Amino acid sequence: MEGVNAWNLDGEEKIEKTFLFKDFAEAIAFVNKVGAIAESEGHHPDIFIFDFKKVRTTLTTHAIGGLSENDFILAAKIDEILRN
Repeated sequence: MEGVNAWNLDGEEKIEKTFLFKDFAEAIAFVNKVGAIAESEGHHPDIFIFDFKKVRTTLTTHAIGGLSENDFILAAKIDEILRN
C-alpha cells in the first residue's frame, strides 16, 4: 500500500480509489485513459461513474480471489494519468 497514493484497502481482496473531476466530460476522458492502460496490461478494473463527475476504480485479481502485484502496478499507472 505504501507504493500507491490514497488507495484504500477493501478487506484483503481489493483496493479502491474515488477520483473527482470538474465535470462529466473530464470523468469520461479519465475512464477512457484507464481503459486503454488496463487493456494494454491485460488487467481490468471495475470502474463506476457516479454523481456525474466521480469515478470509483476497484482493483482485484479475480483469478486468485484477492490482490496481486499487478493490482498495485495498475494503481500506480492510474495515478500517473493525473500527473500528466
